Amino acid sequence: MASEEKVNILMVDDQPGKLLSYEVILGELGENLIRAGSAAQALEYLLKTEIAVILVDVCMPDTDGFELMSMIREHPRFQETAIIFISAVQLADVDHLRAYAMGAVDYVPVTVVPEVLRAKVKVFVELYRKTRKLESFNRELERRVAERTAALEASNAQLMESERRRSLALTAGNMGSWDLDPVGGDYIWDEGQYRLYGVDRKTFVADIKNVHNLVHLNDREAVEETMRRAIATGEGGQMEFRILRPDGEQRWCLGTVAVTSEAPGQVLRLSGCTVDITERKLDEERQVLLAREVDHRAKNALAVVQSLVRLTRAETIADFVQAVDGRVRALASVHTLLSESRWVGASLRQLVEDEMAPYRTRQSGQISIDGPPILLLPAAAQTFALALHELATNAAKYGALSINVGHVKLKWELKAKNLVLIWEETGCAAVYEPARKGFGLTVIKASIEGQLGGKVTPEWSLEGLRCTFTIPRTKIMRTPDQNKRPRSADDKFALPHAPEEPAGRRILLAEDEVLVGRMVHDMLVDFGFNVVGPITDLAGALSAAENAALDGAVLDVNLGGELIYPVAKVLSARGIPFVFVTGYDGDSIDERYAEVPLLRKPIEPQLLQGLLMARPLTAVA
Repeated sequence: MASEEKVNILMVDDQPGKLLSYEVILGELGENLIRAGSAAQALEYLLKTEIAVILVDVCMPDTDGFELMSMIREHPRFQETAIIFISAVQLADVDHLRAYAMGAVDYVPVTVVPEVLRAKVKVFVELYRKTRKLESFNRELERRVAERTAALEASNAQLMESERRRSLALTAGNMGSWDLDPVGGDYIWDEGQYRLYGVDRKTFVADIKNVHNLVHLNDREAVEETMRRAIATGEGGQMEFRILRPDGEQRWCLGTVAVTSEAPGQVLRLSGCTVDITERKLDEERQVLLAREVDHRAKNALAVVQSLVRLTRAETIADFVQAVDGRVRALASVHTLLSESRWVGASLRQLVEDEMAPYRTRQSGQISIDGPPILLLPAAAQTFALALHELATNAAKYGALSINVGHVKLKWELKAKNLVLIWEETGCAAVYEPARKGFGLTVIKASIEGQLGGKVTPEWSLEGLRCTFTIPRTKIMRTPDQNKRPRSADDKFALPHAPEEPAGRRILLAEDEVLVGRMVHDMLVDFGFNVVGPITDLAGALSAAENAALDGAVLDVNLGGELIYPVAKVLSARGIPFVFVTGYDGDSIDERYAEVPLLRKPIEPQLLQGLLMARPLTAVA
């Protein structure tokens, strides 16, 4: 309340003359003076007006001063209001005590001394004014405290939300943050840091020694040097390093460090962030390997084409172009097969079908093909492509495919140690061993015997040419030694090698399209497998992968809108091989499983059978 504001003084007496005299005496105070001629009138003023001091005559006809004061004190608003008694009669001590007990603050006898009355009233007026000021100050203080509290709560909420978002960002980015006391050597880690290092915050003590023990031995010195440099210079830095988690897994990390200093040379703390960059490192390694592989294959292809051009002999330019063109197309065809399988291998049957396709249009039944499914290694596939091309070209020019009654029978058999492939021509005129080896036979013997360590046995008879290839299985199909190569931490899948009898093997089939699932199920049964499925949902497939006794699996990549990779992860951990089936392009497959055999829909039964009849190797962690 402002000091210039007037306060109200209530004067209660049944005699107007006394009220007038009090008004004259107190007029010099400059306050609002209110006159009440009875207790009832006084109570009415009290209920309507804020009163600072009350002057009450003890003796009034209807209600005396004691009764009035009792009624005033019963109201909560007036329990602290200053009340001064004025009495024209001599009061006994017991009356004085009664008045003070009821809350009177003073007593003035008649005859009233003006100076005394003014002084007493003034004291209580100032007290009232100061009390109101304090109350106002308290209200203002409470308002400010409330505003500040609300602001702090809002700020705290913003900080908590900011921390939540930071934690989410760190989690999404596979990151963690830390603070280090360089003197005490104690770390403060957030949850992301524990997760990134693969340790339990309840049992792991984050100090310099324990943390550096998780850093790869070859990287510890570089990490320690970065920290020492930051402390010495007061400047931040960053480094790439490897960590070895307690479970043995190696991860690549990018670490940054910042310095907080009180003064030059007085480092208070180090803080920083750790980012898991393992996938980036693996991508970089894959890119390097891919670039090397592309370069290697491109040069190999160019070298083969160069040799074809240099060694091809022909009577005319047209014959030369035709011969070279056919051989290049044979290489291009097998290259397509290998590219589609991501250079895992090529189906021998598909390779034969592609090479013989141009000659099937001449007469139905002129060509017959028979043999089990075999997946050839890339180098072997290219060799077979050239050899078959030379045989087919020779037959089209001089042998069974040059006449309508001729017949070519191509069959192969997989024995314990060798693949035996027989090319047999019948129905044509007698053929004799040529006096001079032509380019075709030279290419066949050089590739089969020189590159694959096999044996080529040509026989010329009255029926036509019969040519037998005998090739070691280890040269044309994947073996355990060929799979023992460095793998990434997530490269946990099996590759097929030599076929064996599949009877009794159990195959998990996960396929959400009912008709496709039924078709593949029947294929697998025809191949001699026991089938678990088809299972149409991820949860069911995951349960089967975890609990069923399995020897292999055929997995639709997209199962009811969910990716099959959790199932693939379980199968990999159990060492169970699997094949992916998808209608998408092969580039859509998760990079962790880039080398898993992939069949595109619509499914070719021979390729599926070839992959499943191959005996899978145990995955290498």
